[in-house]
Amino acid sequence: MLFVKLVVLIELMSFAHGFQGGEMPFVVDTLQLKSFVAIVETGTFGQAAARVNRTQSALSLQIKKLEAQLGCALFVRTSRKVELTTQGEIFLSYARRMIQLQWEAFSRLREPDIEGEIRFGTPEDFATHYLPDVLASFRQHHPRVQLNVACDLTLNLLGGFERGEYDVILAKRDPQRVKGGTKVWREPLIWAAADGYLPEERLSLVLSPQPCIYRDRALSALDRAKRSWHISYTSPSLAGTLAAVKAGLGITVLPANMLPHGIHTIRKENKLPELADAEIALIKRDGLPKVAEMLAEHIVHSLESPQRS
Repeated sequence: MLFVKLVVLIELMSFAHGFQGGEMPFVVDTLQLKSFVAIVETGTFGQAAARVNRTQSALSLQIKKLEAQLGCALFVRTSRKVELTTQGEIFLSYARRMIQLQWEAFSRLREPDIEGEIRFGTPEDFATHYLPDVLASFRQHHPRVQLNVACDLTLNLLGGFERGEYDVILAKRDPQRVKGGTKVWREPLIWAAADGYLPEERLSLVLSPQPCIYRDRALSALDRAKRSWHISYTSPSLAGTLAAVKAGLGITVLPANMLPHGIHTIRKENKLPELADAEIALIKRDGLPKVAEMLAEHIVHSLESPQRS
């Protein structure tokens, strides 16, 4: 692992030297890197500035300084959006790795011997797709910490949290209705069906039981569009939902980044209504022990990384 990280730093030094011709050292701070990545993610300086809590003018100055240090343009700016140049595409992978390396070094050196037990709850689909690497990284740097992870429906996680069964949970929610906690993820939702499946005029739906943000999003959108529907299959688990969809029992709603093999996005010509985004929030109880606070920080930081969006 140490060898790999050294290779990353050596590559970065070579990359910067190539643009500068060795005339000046390459110095970059975390805020510059996060600003650069935020612009890539959002596609605009305005949205990126809000994400990193800077003014748009301050953000522009940071990027100009970064481009001057590298000796190249990172973005092609148009009236509607910004796009990466070829050099910007190259630098993006290094920027992501530098942000992650900085956090890993900080986390490991700050509390190398921290120990304790953490009770953590998360929605099943989010856990299987996004969290394995995040939790494995935390365990690697804090091997004396005991992680007790439970995967369940958001409703059950919230109930367990209220009963004191969890220290930290991730919960799906409607950002327009539910506040509190720390937003860590925005989930664009799409209609999905098995390969070769053609939606009927009266839509057959495969959904989780109530209450479920995906179910609410689906039914609200269809009702607004005055589309006829019926629920053909209900499953409390992601595995059950995917199995029913693959069997051709109906269509479902999934996060855009979580389409498994054999399931595809339903094409626009089927004229299904747009789905509003969902949100994942981190909720932690008051008076957390330090070990649990560190896990919460680690999750929030790790899910800011663009490769997980």
